[in-house]
Amino acid sequence: MTETNRIEYKRELTSELDIEKEVVAFLNYKEGGYIYIGIDKDGSIVGVNNVDDCMLRLKDRIKHNISPSAMGLFDIAEEHKDGRSIIKVTVASGIEKPYFKTKYGMTPRGAYIRVGTSAEPMPQEQIDRLFAIRTRNSIGRIVSNRQDLSFEQLRIYYDERGKRLNDNFKRTLELLTDDGKYNYVAYLLADENGNSIKVAKYSSLDRCDLLENNEYGYCSLIKATKSVLSKLDIENKVAATITPMERIETPLWNKVALREAVINAIVHNDYSFEVPPKFEIFPDRLEITSVGRLPESLTKEEFFNGISIPRNKELMRIYRDVELVESLGSGIPRILRAYGEDCFKFTDNFIRITLPISVQDGTQSVPSEQVGVQVGEQVKMLIHSINNRELSVDEILEVYKLLYKQVYKSKWYFKKHTIHPSMFDGYVEMTYPDSPNHPKQKYRLTTKGLQLLDSLNHNK
Repeated sequence: MTETNRIEYKRELTSELDIEKEVVAFLNYKEGGYIYIGIDKDGSIVGVNNVDDCMLRLKDRIKHNISPSAMGLFDIAEEHKDGRSIIKVTVASGIEKPYFKTKYGMTPRGAYIRVGTSAEPMPQEQIDRLFAIRTRNSIGRIVSNRQDLSFEQLRIYYDERGKRLNDNFKRTLELLTDDGKYNYVAYLLADENGNSIKVAKYSSLDRCDLLENNEYGYCSLIKATKSVLSKLDIENKVAATITPMERIETPLWNKVALREAVINAIVHNDYSFEVPPKFEIFPDRLEITSVGRLPESLTKEEFFNGISIPRNKELMRIYRDVELVESLGSGIPRILRAYGEDCFKFTDNFIRITLPISVQDGTQSVPSEQVGVQVGEQVKMLIHSINNRELSVDEILEVYKLLYKQVYKSKWYFKKHTIHPSMFDGYVEMTYPDSPNHPKQKYRLTTKGLQLLDSLNHNK
């Protein structure tokens, strides 16, 4: 285990160790990074004795000695390696660059950036350039159009987690602008506001036939989030399919991915446009649309690789406090694991996640003989399509179009109901089995699949 551009090792946390410099460098780096306490430079594990005390000191130093505030941009967790305790500090790339050590300000002595395996002073011209283009529409800087705000709902959610808000919580949670006025974060989290999240349901595949139009809001964003989650949990019905071997119960959407997609859309929505995310249920899919494009310094490839640049770090921090968010960068990988990259669509103004319905609502049981024939034919068609080649999903679908005149609108549905069962039965395998979402992923026949192909060709 060696240091990289995203991994830094520290033997121990001492008063002489400039841990702030390392954190600042990762905050200013486009991919963020990880700092491990209790690992020597050569990668050997030395461990940390007083873990709780060390974690507390780390949090306090990062919280008080770095500007702009890094709250919501880092995690501190205990891990175990070789039977010893170590500490892992996860640092996300910040959106309010340049970050700097408060003591030295926006100078090369205060601002650093990760270069290779070291934290290097940032040139003054780069500091000035980053400051000039720093996001002006951060909701932490936008003054709330209402200043008569109360936060009883927020207090309740903190109390439920055994955390009490003290008299200074407005400043601690960054609900105030520099001149002491409530900002837009405070407005969104207040007991009363004008923000409302809509959940619409249609009977048609387009937006022509509206069945329901529910609104959840005019209250704390946390309460609205929980209401949206509850509504979609009710809509996420379980359909049963009877096969010769078992009764298979499948929800309309993967529950873990659904929750992550909802929270991701709400926490990372660009509220500077004063437009909340929207949720739309169709007979064949759920569409979740949030306002705002990817941050300028984040590419799609980095996004899909789990690089996290929280748009609203204040909301991220509070959602973690009330345990709606687990850790930095964990949501997108969970969505990708269930639905792959194709469920995301990016435009200049919006990000949309489309979760196809995995089974049709109200699936009925069918005679076992019919099921057996259907599954057998699907396997045969796939075996003939792949043949002795390595093909991507798109390439397989092209073969289906040519050989069988079949067109699948949902690539995800085809993988779920045709490729995956054939893999489970041992006929097909991935070329990158350890990385299911690899951009160059292809599929080929196993030895068992090739034997079946020979048998099918022989019996023609």
